[in-house]
Order: sequence, then C-alpha cells, then structure tokens
Amino acid sequence: MKKIILSLIAGIMLVPMSVKADEGMWFLMFIERLNHRDMQKMGLQLTAEEIYSINHHSLKDAIVQFNGGCTAEIISKDGLVLTNHHCGYDAVAELSTAENNYLKNGYWAENKAAEKKPSSLYVRFFVRMDDCTKRILSVVNPSMSEADRDKAINAEIAKIERENNEGGKYTVSVRPFFQGNEYYYFVYQDYKDVRLVGVPPESLGKFGGDTDNWEWPRQTADFSMFRVYSDKDGNPAEYSPNNVPLQPKHYLPVNLNGVKEGDFAMILGYPGRTNRWMPAGGIEQNVKFAYPAWVEGAKTGMDNMKKYMNQSDALRLVYASKYASTANYWKNRQGMIDALTKFQTSKSKAAQETKFDQWANKAENKAKYGNVVATINMYYALTNEKARHDNYLQQLFRTSSFGAIGRNLGKQLDAYVKADAAKRAQLLPQITEMAEEMYKDLYVPAEKDILAAQLNLYATKSVGYKIAPMVEKIGKENNNDFAKYVNAATDLSIFSSLDKVKAFLQVPSQGLLDNDSLYALSNDMLTHFSSKSDEIAKAQNDFGASFRLLVEGLRESKIGTTKYPDANSTLRLTYGKVRALPADKRNPVGLNNYTDLDSQVRKYKKEDAEFDLPARVLEMAKNKEYGRYADKDGSLHLNFLTDNDITGGNSGSPVLNGKGELIGLAFDGNIEAMAGDVIFDKKLQRTINVDIRYVLWVIENFSGAKHIVDEMTLVK
Repeated sequence: MKKIILSLIAGIMLVPMSVKADEGMWFLMFIERLNHRDMQKMGLQLTAEEIYSINHHSLKDAIVQFNGGCTAEIISKDGLVLTNHHCGYDAVAELSTAENNYLKNGYWAENKAAEKKPSSLYVRFFVRMDDCTKRILSVVNPSMSEADRDKAINAEIAKIERENNEGGKYTVSVRPFFQGNEYYYFVYQDYKDVRLVGVPPESLGKFGGDTDNWEWPRQTADFSMFRVYSDKDGNPAEYSPNNVPLQPKHYLPVNLNGVKEGDFAMILGYPGRTNRWMPAGGIEQNVKFAYPAWVEGAKTGMDNMKKYMNQSDALRLVYASKYASTANYWKNRQGMIDALTKFQTSKSKAAQETKFDQWANKAENKAKYGNVVATINMYYALTNEKARHDNYLQQLFRTSSFGAIGRNLGKQLDAYVKADAAKRAQLLPQITEMAEEMYKDLYVPAEKDILAAQLNLYATKSVGYKIAPMVEKIGKENNNDFAKYVNAATDLSIFSSLDKVKAFLQVPSQGLLDNDSLYALSNDMLTHFSSKSDEIAKAQNDFGASFRLLVEGLRESKIGTTKYPDANSTLRLTYGKVRALPADKRNPVGLNNYTDLDSQVRKYKKEDAEFDLPARVLEMAKNKEYGRYADKDGSLHLNFLTDNDITGGNSGSPVLNGKGELIGLAFDGNIEAMAGDVIFDKKLQRTINVDIRYVLWVIENFSGAKHIVDEMTLVK
C-alpha cells in the first residue's frame, strides 16, 4: 500500500469535512493547506504567513516554551513575558522567604533593576521545523528489533541535530509522530536570563485552590510576568547585570474589547501529551490499574506534606511547589478515571479495533497487519498488574526525596567516590550546588513520614506484581510498619543533612556509601522498577512494532476519526470559538461562558486557604472600581470559556482573536471532559481562560503597577 506522508503536497488529504474545526492540535507549517480556509470562515483575518514564517516575523516568534513545561508569550518590545501563575510558581517560591513571601503577598518590580533572577529559568523560541521522515525511515527495516530500530534512528537523529544546530547556536530536536511513522525536526533558541517582573498574591493567582482546580466556574488570576534578557546584540547569554531586555522579532498587542459567544479564538502553545491513538487495552489499563494507583499514591504524598505545611509559612514554602504539582495531577487522574468510565471510551476504541482487525485480516493486508490487535491485547493483559505496581512506585519517587535519592544525589556521590583526584575537583562544585538546592526544599521529619507512608502503601497495595526485594523484607520483619526502619535508616544516613553530605565529600568512602541503608533501599526500588522479565521484554518489543502498525493501518484504511498527530511538547495551533456550557446555578450570569468579580466575592471565605481575598479586592468590588477594564455590561469579567483543544503544556498559552491580538490566557480544562487526552468531546470539551482585562486590572488597578501595563500595545 502507498504510505500516507503528512507533507505540503499530501497534507490536505488528511482532513475530511467531517472533522470539526475545533478538534486537533495542528503544525504551524501546514496551516496554509490544512486549516487556513476553515479558520477564515470562523473569523481569522491573518494570512498563514503571518502565523508562521521562516523569513519574516510572525506570530510564532512571540510564543515561547516556558521552562520546559508550560507556554508563555512576549507582550512588549522589551521582552515582557506573560504566563500562568502556576507556571511561574517554582520560580516565585524559590525567590520567596518567610520574611519576603512573594508567593503569598505578590510582587511587582518598580523598575527593571528590581526584577529578580531565579537560579534556573529559561524560555525557548521556535525558529523552524522540517520533515525528515524519509531520511529517518531509510535507516530501518521491518526485520529489526525495537532496540536495534531505536539505535539506528537515534544515530541518524544525532546527525540531523548536529547538521542544524549551527555550532551550538540552536537546540535541535527530532521528534516522532504517528507512533514513529513520521519524523520532524525542530530548531529552537534558548534564553536563560529570565527574571521575575511581577506576580499577584496567591489569594488571587491561585483562588479556588485544589477545590476549584479543573472545575467551572472559575475566578482565578492565574498569571505571572517575567522578562527575557539578552546580550547587547540580542543573543542568548548567561545572567549578567550588563544584559539588556530582549528586543523580540514579534510581540502580541493586547485587545481590551472583551469577548462574546461565538467569537473566533486561536491558541498557540506547547501541548505536552495526548493519547488519541491509544488502543482500547491501554485505556482499560489506565482506568483500572495505573490511574487508581497514581491517585492513591499522590494523595498519600499530599496528606503527609500538608500536615507539615500547615505548621508554618516556612515549611509551606518548602513543599509548596511539590504539593501543587502533585495535587494538579492527582485531580486530573481521578477526573480521567471518571470521564473515561462514564463515556465508555475503551468500549468505543475496542469496536474500532474490531473493525480494523477485520480489514487487517483481508488477504491483501494479513501478512503485514493480521496479528496487530492480538499482539497489542496480549501485551496489556501481561502488564496490567505491573502498571499498577509501577504507578505506586512512581508516586513514591515523585513525593519522597529520600525514596528517589539513588537516582539523583546518590548517583552523583557514587560517581564522585569512583573518580580520581582531578575529576573529583571538577565534580565537587556542581555536586555541592546540587545538594544545597535539594536540602533547601527538604524537611527531614516530613521526608521520614512521606517515605514510611508510601512504603506501606506500596507494600500492601501492589499485590499482583512482585515488589522490590528490600521493601518486601522490611515489610515482613515489621508487619508493614515502615516508620521504625525509616527513622533509624535516616538518622544514620549520610543523606540526612546537608552537613553530612558535605562531610562525605571531604572524606569520600565507597564502603560508607554502599552500606548506607537509605541509599541501598532507594537503589533497590529503582533497580526493581526498571527491571523486566524476558517475557515482558519480548511483549514490549512486539507491542512497539504492533502499535506503530496499528496507527499506520488506521490511517491507510481510514478507519476512525483521528487525523492529526498526538501532542508531544512541540508547538501547535488549535482554533475554535468562545462557547458557553449549559446554564449553571453556581454562575448566575447572562450566558455561562464567563465569570465576573461579583461571583468571586460570593465564594469569598475569610482566612480560608483557598477562598480568602485581599480586603482591597472586596472594597473595589463593592465600589465597582473597574476602570477601563470593565465590560460593556458594567462588570469586571475574570475568566471565560472557549472550545479549543488543549492539554497540559498549554498552560500559559495566549488566546488570540482573528487579528492575532491577545484576549486571554489559557490555564485549565473542565473536569467533565477530562477524557480529552484520549478522546475529544465535541459537546463538553472547554478551555478555561483568564480574561486579559482582568490581568491588566490586577496589575494596574489593584497592584498599582501601571508602568508595566504602559509597556504593552493596547488595542481598543
């Protein structure tokens, strides 16, 4: 069969008229042929060249990946960056102290000299992309094992990256699409001098907390602001007081007119991961095995962090970032379980695969595709219990610093012990810096409780797959009460304090490290986690090849509706409209597509960790002090809904009108459509956005930082 390649020539074939315009996360280089006409009908007024151009400035030059996990946008000629509050959370927490708690109280730099540099923060600009499918696939053949295939591909990828990085000026990334049936390379430029400009107080930036996370209606000022600096010639540079604000190729003008139902809305960003091509068995595995373990493990970590965070502001800062990240995915995974179960997603996928299997076993297709579905189903049946086991263990590693010590600081100390004197001298500064950073965000009594609780959960709940040998032994000897062992092991460990680690660096000993009980336990779990039986290894190899063939065959047979590649942290465009959800008594507004300040005040609970509000906000709401940011209905709009197709990684993405002007900031999805990473729900899927007028009101009217707003180009 002729292979379908997504290219400028063949690309238009991939979008049948039945696909709704608001479904899909699209490559910018294919907008002209795939999407531009639909977008124009919906309200786009830009040309494809104005969205993506290699030779001229375009919208893509104003969109950056923020610190590897979020999206942000440039909104002034002096490199001002806007992203979500939760995306800047780590940096703000790092810069905060108990005495100067910017996370709690907010911060606005009165001038550029007052902007604050976190230790590690970068933004990534997208330069260009190109198709390298034929080149990559020319080095592989169907007889290769998955390991040999990966080896050959990785060698070719390394060549492509070297050929395009211009001596290290650019970062080049080759990424697979359609489960390895296509490959594209992406060229980026990274800027590492990024400084905090301002952030609202947490009572606004995180209003609603975990209770409102993934919910609508929302009333959250989920934004923070930074600035990109360069050397005097506009090139990336390490931090220096001599650096100057970046003069970007393009920045976004800000529109103050607000939005109404049916308005065109376009989002550009870096969506992290979707699984729209996932087989039925994978969905079933996640719903019944992997995600329940994830949820339970995350909650165990959160509960043990929380009891210490409640003791003081200092401890709250220590665990604020880890807790927020854990809580975000905890609620997401529970929402996924509920939504995928409710909509019987695995059942509909199974029906599609039955249809595919019938096509695959026709005489002309059988040799290539005949065993694909059976092989995939066998793999999931074999690994269901391992998926449960692995998720309990993953949450232990994610929430317990001591549980994961073997793969970070412990690994570095092992390399240090084995090195000669010259190498040790080279390693000492970076290991010391790593240790200081780690212990800054670690409180030993909390770490003991987190590790003991996670070990108990893992040992008692992962019953269908053999657990790590040391955990099994300790559990049997202590009736699965791990507190005594963890307390003793920690107290004796060289990892129990920064001072002990530094003392070890002065007098390193392989025997001391190898006999450290905490280090040995961590290594035992990590080794067990990465190990697999020969049977599972073979099944995994066969699954990789079969999944790739399934996607190839689904595209060839035109069975199913998914026509675009899964998200994988590469720049994508999604488009749709401002679109209400059904009327909701929790949000008594004219049309349930926005919230206003009055609705936020109705949620206010004095001194509540999630729903408290600054006294000034209450006063301004009472007096209707909205200034030029009031909507034409007289209220101050806070958040609004669109039907764009986004996922994690899109946090902080700009929401643009048909002229490419900034109207909002994407920050969340709605829990009713939490299955969206696997299947797009045309009726319920929504993106929740901060109205840009609320952002500016918080900066200018509430915070008194009008000088920052004055940097922007405002359109009315």
